[in-house]
Formats: sequence, C-alpha cells, structure tokens
Amino acid sequence: MSATLAWKLNRLRAMAPAEIAWRARQALASLPERAGIGPAHAAHAGADRLSASWVAPMPTHFDAAPTFAAADRILAGRWDVLSLRDCALGFPPRWNRDPKTGVEAPRSFGKAIDYRDPRLVGDIKHLWELNRHLELVTLAQAWHLSGDARYAQGARDLLSSWLAQCPYPQGAQWASALEAAVRLLNWACAWQLLGEAAAPLRERWCAAVYQHCHFIAGNLSRHSSANNHLFGELAGLFVAALTWPRWPESARWRARAHAALEVQAVTQNGADGVNREQAFWYHHEVADMMLLCLLWGRANGIGFSRRYAGRLEAMLEFIGAVMDAGGHVPMVGDADDAVMVRFSREQGFCPYRSLLASGAVLFARGDFKSAAGGFDDKSRWLLGDDAARRFDALAAAPARPARRAFREAGYCLLGRDFGTAREVKALVDAGPLGYLSLAAHGHADALAMTLSVGGQEVLVDPGTYAYHGEKRWRDYFRGTAAHNTLRVDGEDQSVAGGDFLWRTHARARCDYYESREDRDLFEGQHDGYLRLNDPVLHRRRIDFDKGALRFEVLDTLQCRGAHDVELHWHLAEHCTAQVRGHDVEVSCPGARLRFECPPELAAPEVIAGSEQPPLGWISRRLGEKAPAPVVLCRGTIRGGCHLRSAIAIER
Repeated sequence: MSATLAWKLNRLRAMAPAEIAWRARQALASLPERAGIGPAHAAHAGADRLSASWVAPMPTHFDAAPTFAAADRILAGRWDVLSLRDCALGFPPRWNRDPKTGVEAPRSFGKAIDYRDPRLVGDIKHLWELNRHLELVTLAQAWHLSGDARYAQGARDLLSSWLAQCPYPQGAQWASALEAAVRLLNWACAWQLLGEAAAPLRERWCAAVYQHCHFIAGNLSRHSSANNHLFGELAGLFVAALTWPRWPESARWRARAHAALEVQAVTQNGADGVNREQAFWYHHEVADMMLLCLLWGRANGIGFSRRYAGRLEAMLEFIGAVMDAGGHVPMVGDADDAVMVRFSREQGFCPYRSLLASGAVLFARGDFKSAAGGFDDKSRWLLGDDAARRFDALAAAPARPARRAFREAGYCLLGRDFGTAREVKALVDAGPLGYLSLAAHGHADALAMTLSVGGQEVLVDPGTYAYHGEKRWRDYFRGTAAHNTLRVDGEDQSVAGGDFLWRTHARARCDYYESREDRDLFEGQHDGYLRLNDPVLHRRRIDFDKGALRFEVLDTLQCRGAHDVELHWHLAEHCTAQVRGHDVEVSCPGARLRFECPPELAAPEVIAGSEQPPLGWISRRLGEKAPAPVVLCRGTIRGGCHLRSAIAIER
C-alpha cells in the first residue's frame, strides 16, 4: 500500500459520518470555483469606505535600527524563512518556489494540489511561510518610521509581484484557508502602516482581499480539523472585515467571525487556561490571535465578552506558571516557530514574555510584569507608547504560579522557590494526547516530566524538528523515546497514522496531586500499552522532597509476560553526563545532579547524536537539531514490577 493511500485510509478512520458528508459537500462546492465561476472570481475593490483604525497609536519611542536593518536585507533579496537564515531568494522572490528545496510548486487549482507530496511542492511549510508576508509588515514599519520611499516602493513591488504570480485560486497558496488568513493579518497591518503610500496598488490589493475573504469563509476548518487552524481563519476574517469594510459581505463576515471566535475561545481552551492541543507553541499562537482580535475589535468599537478576555488571561497565567526563572517554556508538543505577525526585530525577542508584557498592561498584573522582564517592541506596536509607561508604573509582584495543578489539561508543577534564583521547577504531563480525533500536534509523552534548576533547563522535551518530508525524524521527535518517560517493547504509547494524525490515543490521567510545604507528590497512569498482546499498564509516582532537593520516581508496570523497557532522561545540550555504576553524574550551569537508575535494569548509558536509531537530539527551531545527551536505562522485565529512579540536586 502506498504511503498516500495509507494516510487517506487513516484519515478516513478519524472522521465521523457527519464529517465525511460535510467534506463531500465541500468537494462539490469547489467545482464552480475550479471552473472560474463565483463571486470571488468577479472580485472588485468595493466602495472606498473609511478603513478601520490601528489597534493603538503608532509607537515612536524605541530603537528602530533593527527594523531598518531587517528591511534593508529584504530589499537586498536576503530572507529568513523559519530556520533558513540569510537565504538569497532575490527581491521579489519566486513565490511558488520552496525556499528550502528549490522545488517549484504547480500553478494548478490550489485545493487539488497534494501539498503533502514533497516531490510536487517541496517542503510546504517553508513555501507557505514565505507566502505569509511577514516581511511586507517589516517594510511597512520601516516606511512608517522613516518616510524613506525605498521601503514604500519595496512593499508595493513585493505585493505586486505576489498578486501577479499567485492569482486566485491557482497554486499552493490557495490550498489552505489558514495560510490565506495569516496573510490577511499581515496585509491588514501593512495596509494601516503604508497609508497613502499604498494608493497605486489599492484597487488590485482590495480585489485580492475580497478573494481571500470569500475563500476563507467558504473553507473554514471543521470537525476533526477544527483546531488552531479554525481559530486562525476566524481571526483573519474578523480583522480583514474590520480593516476593509468595503463590501456588502463585510458586515456579515465580521459578525460571523466575531461570534465564532467567542465560541472557539472557550471550546479550544480549557477553563484551567490551557489550549487543548497539548502543544505549548500553539497555546502561544492561539493566545496571540485572541490578543490581536481583542485589540483590533476594541479599536473599532467591537467588544468581546468577559468570558473571552478571562480565558485569555487564564492562558497567560499558564504561560507564566510553566515558564522557569530563566524565561524557558518547555517545548511540549509540536512547535513550528511561526508567528502571526512579526512586529519585533529586537535581539532576544521572546514571544512568551511578550504576551505576558501585553497582558500585564491589559489585566494590571504585576506577576505578568515580573515574568515578562520588560516591555518589548511588539507590545509597544500593539498597545502604544503610553502602555509602556503604564507597564513601568505597574507594581511588580512575585512571578509565582497562581495554580500548580491544571487538572483539565493534566499538567502538574512540582518544585520550590518559584520565580527566584533558587527555583526548582518540574512539569509533569498526564494530559490527553492532543485535541479532537487527529490529536494533530500532540506527542506520545504521557507521564513525561521536565526539570529546570535555578532558571537553567536540565531535563527537557527535545522539541519537534520536522513537519513534512522527513518521516524518520518526524516520528522520532514526537515519539515516546524522545520524552522523559518509559517505553515498552520499542513501541510508542500512541500509534501514528500520518504526520498530523494519530490512529490510537494513549489516555493519561492524574490520580493524585498534593503540594505541601515540605514535599510535592504526583501519581498518574496511562493506558497506551494495554493494546499489546500482553497488556501493560504504566503508573508513575513522583515525590519531590523540598528540603533534600530530591525527586524519587517510581514506575510501576502491571503485566504478566516479559517486556523490554527503556527509561529515558533527556538532558539539555549544555549538560554533560558521566556514568558511575548505576548512577549518572550530571553537570549543568549552576547545578550538579545525580541520577540513580533502577537496579532491575542494565547499567545506564549516555547517548548523544545517534542517527541509527535516532536518539539524543534537541531541536530548538523547526528544521534545526543538535546532539544532546540522553540517559538511557533499559532491560527486560518479567511480570509486573516497580522501577525506582531518583534525581538528587546538588547545588
């Protein structure tokens, strides 16, 4: 069976009958579009009505040099696309050419293009990222700040070339409603920044906006695909309808998107403030989209409910809770490093801290201010110069978690001295695999834990690395062996059915959690290995003695027969490890640790950068990986057993 056919069958199994019927209707509805029939094909610029206002007064008081430098590099044809740095793509670039592989995608009907086939489109993630037009905003920012005509002309040239090379509905740019929506978000920002400098392109540009809005409204992600994609599509439609209130449909698009955003804010994000995709980068992206819509709506007299704002505040609380004292957020679940709009070019920009900085002003939260560390350029663009003064005037509060157990999402915090230089912070994952039947961005990481000491990462989730075209690495980084948990018989806890599809979902739960002055205790289990011929139930108990700075981890396996087991402890790349009998001595900046491995298993090994099989890697950015040590304890058990490990912190 071909890989494509296998994926289609697995995808079909993930759909309910209602979704199958809906997708059949969508396919029929696309026939007129393919034939060149429909309102979007007769796109028009619409009435020249007053555009919506920017979300805040344009900022003036910050260092614009990084923005000018970035804009100059774009005009020189040098581009950054995800992990690709300083690529010579020319100006303007070839919009249908994948910057990673050089493959030229076809200009056929967009929704019929198999964008999962790298032979046809290259790495679609990189092609789509180029076409999101983040660089258009950079050029528009540079024009707004300097009045230099080179930047305005560059923005017009970039947009004009795209309109010529990517006509609706032809090409991979018209295969995804989410990509069209993100492009609209960037177009809306550039439109406001360019002002009258966009006049020579206004009619063509507005006609393309109209096509984008029709395309998104007719192709919203539904059923098993109604995750962050749906949220992004609604955000793009909402912001576009406010920015270009030029057509009879604009009010309907705005009202529809506004109502749906209210619903999705509480559907996709739990009451504990955690996004249900179980992927922290997508938690950030959805929070960012909620922030943009909230601010854009406020600027134009369209309010959101207290429930919507409250859910956003809770999401920022979660970011502050899992962030360590050094500003690190564990790389749980998928991450594509993408941003909705790239407002900031400042060195060391942290998107998580930026959200907290904006949230500190919006919600008057001193703890958010402390965790953010400062008021960043993106927050200044969104909220204005006056917001920076309000941020400075806000009384700082200790950056301690408002809660330690996020029971709906299944995350628990263990540790002490949170928010200080003496912090010890562990995060344990006993949540669902992911969201909906696909669990598209979840990883097979049930009962895994991460650990940081004094703001330095020690035990890490190694990240994502690949989305498309590199199946071996895609499978490794989201598999059980790449997480700080236990693997049985070389199998992942959940079974993958495609790059963004899981056929079986391990169900994890927290059975007990308690945080006392002297110790923290977690107990949980998952059923991922009950599918084996000899079913195995995995339970994990983690006990942190705050006085002794010692974690004891007890893994209990309930089974009848013999099984091969592997226990993995993934260390950050700046750590070193040395085996001493059944112990491993670990050195990290600011801390030394001793790992005591279960005596029932063979002596531990330390592995870094293994290709066959993949093991001992970390990926800080999509498309980049580096060797990092992993402590591996493995052996064969016969019947149920208890495997006891310990992690002792020696300051």
